[in-house]
Amino acid sequence: MDNPRVVSRQPGIPVRRVSVDSGQVETGTWPWTVPAVGQLLTDGLDLATGATVIVGPNGAGKSTVVEAIAAAWGRRMSAFRQDWLQQSVATPSTEDSALYRSLRLHMTPGGSSGGLFLRAERLHSQAGQFESRGRWPERVGGQSLLHLSHGEGFLTLLQAMTSEPGLYILDEPESALSFESCLALLQIMSDMLAAGSQILLATHSPILAALPGARILQLDAEGMAEVTFDDSELVRAWRAFLDAPGRYLRHLS
Repeated sequence: MDNPRVVSRQPGIPVRRVSVDSGQVETGTWPWTVPAVGQLLTDGLDLATGATVIVGPNGAGKSTVVEAIAAAWGRRMSAFRQDWLQQSVATPSTEDSALYRSLRLHMTPGGSSGGLFLRAERLHSQAGQFESRGRWPERVGGQSLLHLSHGEGFLTLLQAMTSEPGLYILDEPESALSFESCLALLQIMSDMLAAGSQILLATHSPILAALPGARILQLDAEGMAEVTFDDSELVRAWRAFLDAPGRYLRHLS
């Protein structure tokens, strides 16, 4: 998927830091009992200038954190302008926690204000909001996302947004993507970063975690900590399996 890189005219990234309003916290209750969420309360979270990639096992709080930041971002932006783009970010799912109500986003003055929150399983429901809005049809050459495969629709949507800098939050997009499509998404995200966007990505994919220049945060039972690609548990586990899958499959025989 070739896409010409666009030089950003935006003066700064959207969000520098995430902190918590302690007056909105009910300690001892979920999601504050999740170590990574509890660490948000004590330490806050600095977002990278380019991409922040969140990795970790199921239950570590990856989706809980990114969903809350997405809803807080959408709520903040909707205070300034109401359009389909921000509405698609701001609407939490009924399964999401109320964590977003306590988050405070430290913005870059004059920073870009676009963006989307995409979850692979909600792409088609979100696409229904895009189809007839503004310049959307011309962005994708008049084709309907609903007529594409899940993975094709995901990539088409993001590629169409490359020239609109903002905060793009992706929750486990690999669930809709093949190996080749994950590589295509890496190129699209690189183009988005070059155009001045900021990316927050939660993933189980070592391919997506390899996004050049990304800051990797590992969430686990201890909380969250910055790690290198090679030292992340995600990459270590995949390498160990691919080196000797028989060690993991013996119990199946």
